Amino acid sequence: MACVADVIAVLEELYPSRRAEPWDQVGLVCGDPARDVRRIVVAVDPVQAVVDEAIALGADMVITHHPLFLKGTSSVAATTPKGRVVHDLIRNDIALFAAHTNADSPPNGVSESIAQALGLRQIRPLDPDDDSPLDKMVTFVPIESAESVREALTEAGAGHIGNYDSASFSTPGTGRFRPLRGASPAIGAVGEVAEVDEVRIEVVVPRSRRHDVVEAMRHAHPYEEPAFDLVELIGLPSADVGSGRIGELFAPMTLTDFASVVNRVLPATAHGVRVAGKPDQMVQRVALCGGAGDSFVELARKSGADVYITSDLRHHVASELREHDSMSLIDVAHWAAESMWLPVLQVRLTQALGTTVDIAISTINTDPWTFRV
Repeated sequence: MACVADVIAVLEELYPSRRAEPWDQVGLVCGDPARDVRRIVVAVDPVQAVVDEAIALGADMVITHHPLFLKGTSSVAATTPKGRVVHDLIRNDIALFAAHTNADSPPNGVSESIAQALGLRQIRPLDPDDDSPLDKMVTFVPIESAESVREALTEAGAGHIGNYDSASFSTPGTGRFRPLRGASPAIGAVGEVAEVDEVRIEVVVPRSRRHDVVEAMRHAHPYEEPAFDLVELIGLPSADVGSGRIGELFAPMTLTDFASVVNRVLPATAHGVRVAGKPDQMVQRVALCGGAGDSFVELARKSGADVYITSDLRHHVASELREHDSMSLIDVAHWAAESMWLPVLQVRLTQALGTTVDIAISTINTDPWTFRV
């Protein structure tokens, strides 16, 4: 039987919280990590209607894209909408978890789900992240202690490259030092220059593990003051992690026809699909960003995209882009675009948790706009 903590571990593997923007609030909002989970409801927004649906379905956990609290609060009184959500979740022993900007950039995240739903090929990030930021550590160890230090570094997370671990490079050399007053040298004597046969050990270190690896090296090293270098490596653009996505249609089509495809693929909303461009323009390269993505308009234009799809486009951003008379724009409802992620999340959770946990997609349309006149 899976528990809330098991589900969180799967989500952390799929959509690491370290990829969330600094301003974001992701993770477990309420709930007991030890609580058994038999049914999960996945949704875009943690609103009351979704909570009511989860209660009616007998859910043990709700996973949403948007956080319940993006800003600090001093009250969760049930007299407020968000407070009532918290009270109803706790009263019904339902956990709430949010995966927001950390679910935007990874493979099978929000933007990639939209690209897949639209049938794009050769999908890659519009704004790639650095591929797994790494440091390089170099330390110098007496020959007889080299193997134990290598093992400690590996155990702490160093030396992992792709599907390999315990990766290091070693070269022999001579270490030279003189212990001063107050030192307690493992080798040599205070006031005397010592020369020691040593091994230079080099390993790569995930930047997120830097502190752990340094501490492990210090603990395993026989010297009280081990010499080491720690260098930040320049990252390469990731092939599958980053903001937005860009890809190619199987065959060119007019902007009008492509907008119709977008309208057909996305769920219907009062917002609909707004288009800025020439109806007969031919479209093949498509850039997109789930959610509010007008900050990537210029990047999309420079990428050579024929059209850029996003939500919440502001007037001046769209107007200035259209002055270039090149890339067209398609503005879709925020909720509609991000809801494309829910079936993908459902599949990924089912693959990881098995059939003992039922994953239900919320049927509630939480787009705030209700009609047009």
